[in-house]
Amino acid sequence: MKSKDRIAALLLEGAGEGVYPGAVLLAGRQGEISFFKEIGSCSLTSHSDPIHRDTIFDLASLTKPLATTLAIMKLVDEGTLDLDQTLESLLPVDIPADKRTLTPRLLLSHCAGFTDWKPFYVDMEDIRKEERKKILRKRLLKLPPAYQAGKETLYSDLGFMVLEWIIEEKAGTLMPDFLERHFYGPLEMKRTFLSINSSKKNFEASDFAATEDCPWRRKVIRGSVHDENAFSLGGYSGHSGLFGTAKDVFTLVNLLRAHYYRGRSDFFRPETVRNFFCRQNIVNGSTWALGWDTPSGKASSAGKYFSPNSVGHLGFTGTSVWMDLKKDVIAVFLTNRIHPTRENERIKAFRPVLHDLIMEEYR
Repeated sequence: MKSKDRIAALLLEGAGEGVYPGAVLLAGRQGEISFFKEIGSCSLTSHSDPIHRDTIFDLASLTKPLATTLAIMKLVDEGTLDLDQTLESLLPVDIPADKRTLTPRLLLSHCAGFTDWKPFYVDMEDIRKEERKKILRKRLLKLPPAYQAGKETLYSDLGFMVLEWIIEEKAGTLMPDFLERHFYGPLEMKRTFLSINSSKKNFEASDFAATEDCPWRRKVIRGSVHDENAFSLGGYSGHSGLFGTAKDVFTLVNLLRAHYYRGRSDFFRPETVRNFFCRQNIVNGSTWALGWDTPSGKASSAGKYFSPNSVGHLGFTGTSVWMDLKKDVIAVFLTNRIHPTRENERIKAFRPVLHDLIMEEYR
């Protein structure tokens, strides 16, 4: 059986065995799409809504590289921001002593001392919506460090909440507006956006892949951000809230790829992209580049064939993207694996097997 047939069979098997209700896989080499396959349903309660190639997924933590990091990269590229500026010089508030010397580089590399996650949403309901981010940001600054910055690595949503704040200050506008003006608009990515709770951007529920039957909101989430903190903050934050399609994700990653290989220089200087894709090695053993992860070895979600010179990221809802910069391969895999429950973790074993098949196709 040819590799492409094996990949299609594995996708069907994943849906049948409950790894996910639905999925879209898009893979390409040298910037050209060579595999594009959709499988399954948007919702287990509405099998009449099959997954389509243009189904909109909650990209979850793909927000970090494809929104927040993208905006930081642009600000660095145009000289508006330096990766080694301190919070004290970047934010117009009094910064506690333990956070004054934190920098965007440390935040992007997940070694700035912030803990991984906190349930801020629990006590946000009693705060006026327009005041929530301001209050949350004060809380972030007051949190005691989980470890000494630059000495350990801990994947953190909180650090990317701070990065969103930096973007607003340096760009002089909200992050969704900045990204739409510089990237999503010019690239005609009409089905990719940072979620706003009060607006579905004229899409129908059937356009979205459903996520969790949320115990907090007491309903199946479809068309609104799954992440509770992002939802309580208006629909998005620096760590979550991006929605999009497989094709749009490929478009963004392929844009960065083209600049990395110096084929393009219209959105960034190639050296900027190369810098962000470089593993930082601030903490010994850390796999983090700037906003992007790199393969972790035997247990990598990228599987065993992606080279060490690869970058990627995962999203909690069941989304992922990996790009091999040596072999020039991109794999975008979007699923709604947390529908109807986040307890479904079968994708952890499934994803590297899928990536291995993809890379066997390109060997």
